[in-house]
Amino acid sequence: MTTTAGIHGGEPDTAAEILARARALAPTLRERAADIESHHRLPDDVVELLRGTGVFRMCSAREWGGPELTSMDQTRVVEALAYGDASAAWCAVIGANTGLIANFLDPDVVKEIYPRQDMVTAGVLAPAGHAERVPGGFRLSGRWPFGSGIHHSDWVTSGAFVFQDGEPYASPDGSNPHESRQFLVARADVETIDNWDTTGLAGTGSCDYTITDVFVPENHTFTFYEPRGRTSPLSQPESFMRALCGVPLGVAKAALDHARSVATTRVDRMTGTAWSDSWRVQVALAECTAELNASRQGVFAAMTRQWEVLAAGGELTPDERAASPLAWLHAFRTARSVVNRLYDLLQTWSINKSSPMDRWLRDTATMCQNLTAQDVVLESVGAYLLGGTPKFRISLGITT
Repeated sequence: MTTTAGIHGGEPDTAAEILARARALAPTLRERAADIESHHRLPDDVVELLRGTGVFRMCSAREWGGPELTSMDQTRVVEALAYGDASAAWCAVIGANTGLIANFLDPDVVKEIYPRQDMVTAGVLAPAGHAERVPGGFRLSGRWPFGSGIHHSDWVTSGAFVFQDGEPYASPDGSNPHESRQFLVARADVETIDNWDTTGLAGTGSCDYTITDVFVPENHTFTFYEPRGRTSPLSQPESFMRALCGVPLGVAKAALDHARSVATTRVDRMTGTAWSDSWRVQVALAECTAELNASRQGVFAAMTRQWEVLAAGGELTPDERAASPLAWLHAFRTARSVVNRLYDLLQTWSINKSSPMDRWLRDTATMCQNLTAQDVVLESVGAYLLGGTPKFRISLGITT
């Protein structure tokens, strides 16, 4: 049996090393994709293989001993893992958010609950729970859907509305008539429900979970609008959303490379024409390449500009702030479009479950139902650019 130490071979400390390990792992993830999917969660050894790349620690700040990768480097790592398997990459980026969550906790709490930089925090941020104020903290109960990566997590963070004496609790400063927060609970205090049986991303284990009357100390709660550590581009409200678009980008690149490989070996059985000489194939591959390249460039251009402004302590213009959530959404939808086009291009070579195109089609269809790819993003960005009130304000990294 391979040991964790043998898999890891030392902690990676640079973006280049983490990216190299992610790329090296991708072929193994591709080979394990059917196994990952059939488990409806990541097998334990796959979790350890991911841990060995350094992906779970890549967002951890330098003061905690982490490599503190930029959002751009984080996205490249996620792309590399998604090139192998979408579910593994999805869980990887969720687990990596542990380092981002630490920016919104008191330093003493970070030392207490995260003694290692590669620990995994999963959970659901939407306020689906009920948190009753009690001396020293809260009693938390509720049921949350879509707990990606929760099976292999160390901590679970869950959104809940706050109540006091059974009544909605209003923020003392009057900013919120019914306050909601995030609550950190040890994985052992969480019950999972075996209901994750989906078309795609089956290996993420994104099942429902429940928490029943668990005490949560006040200092184990946080909001993404109140950073408590050093101010940086990663201590922003939407920092945990940025790298997720690496999953669709990596899947679309894998599908495009697969289609190109197939096209170099196929001959039209009716005409005897090599696919490489077919106008239909040439145009489809070229258009898909152009669409993916443009979408990816949009993501990295918006992300790089955002990073430059925030790192310099500046303020983003409305257009700069809007660019990132629009680029994320466009990456998801472009990936789905590209995979659909390639699926049709390869025709009957796509339809068997042994074909990776079948899984990529299902994975991209499912991931586009994530909140970051929904119309609420367009609605919110449009409202923001028109001076209105965005419904999904955290996607824009704003507090009001």
